[in-house]
Amino acid sequence: MKIDFANLQYQHSLYKEEIEEAILKVARNCNFIMGNEVQELEKSLEEFTGAKYAVTCSNGTDALLLAMMALDIKPGDEVITTPFTFIATAETIAFLGATPVFVDIDEKTYNIDPNKIEEKITSKTKAIIPVSLYGQPADIDALEQLKIKHSKLKIIIDGAQSFGSTYNGKTDSNLGDISTTSFFPAKPLGCYGDGGAVFTNDEELANKMKSLRLHGQSKRYHHKYIGMGGRLDTIQAAVLNVKLQYYSKDLALRQEVAKKYNSAFKIKHSKLVLPFVEEGRTSAWAQYSIRVKNRDELQEKLKEVGIPTAVHYPMPLHLQECFLYLGYKKGDFPISEVVSQEIMSLPMNPYVTDEEIEYIIGNL
Repeated sequence: MKIDFANLQYQHSLYKEEIEEAILKVARNCNFIMGNEVQELEKSLEEFTGAKYAVTCSNGTDALLLAMMALDIKPGDEVITTPFTFIATAETIAFLGATPVFVDIDEKTYNIDPNKIEEKITSKTKAIIPVSLYGQPADIDALEQLKIKHSKLKIIIDGAQSFGSTYNGKTDSNLGDISTTSFFPAKPLGCYGDGGAVFTNDEELANKMKSLRLHGQSKRYHHKYIGMGGRLDTIQAAVLNVKLQYYSKDLALRQEVAKKYNSAFKIKHSKLVLPFVEEGRTSAWAQYSIRVKNRDELQEKLKEVGIPTAVHYPMPLHLQECFLYLGYKKGDFPISEVVSQEIMSLPMNPYVTDEEIEYIIGNL
């Protein structure tokens, strides 16, 4: 058996006519930048998430930059985040000249441990960026309590992997001061290139981010802010307009695949560490990640029988060469370090079949 990790080709085949017609419509109209499809998508995203304002942008990394720029994060500021995430989370902090301050993760959810944050808060701390890792929101209630205690703190949700997940019934795009997401093709809701969005309930922040993504323009060729070229192109918006119509169904199918994995593993009496989702939360299941001791050997053996795997992420950020200047060392964040050596993602998409799950688990 040969298994597809993300199954993007199959998904395209399901919506092929609608997506290709939507792309052709943009091509025929030649309205490639900020066309009507962009505004249509933003309105649909607001309806889907419950957030008052959705502002699309060029990718998930730029979404984080827009959020921090809107909150005036500058050189000398500190931003607390997790070392167990994709580099964009901390890279964008450093890019703006601020200092990433790392806090270790919770061993069950792999999200930032809120109990370890307060000791890292200083007079320079401007924001906290929790990551909804693998699709599950972090402990927002605990973070909001910290925000109440430290009134100047802002919360930016890095929801690059979690669009459509929920926390006590609210989507994680409707949490924090600003929430971000990515529409990279392999994400739960992916376009056919790069794309992202920021969400907020604050009109002033929304208007500022709309301006910032257009080089800080207040009107054409008049610039209120130092901004960026961060627009979502119209073709990607057209693709997302089609896919968003079916996204609730795809999310439900991802939940079913995760449940089937969990049930099958339990029947097999597996000693593997399985994903854990906290009560009151749902995951978008960007990944289905297990922990194993002999990961490299296991990955090689699974590859030989047609089962693809991935590692998200093999080295925590505090040990990356580009962050050596921060002065961290091995042993500073032991949970992140252990998990990074054991974590392994199995094929996860809405279309993983019962037969494939049986085959994967049998071989495992």
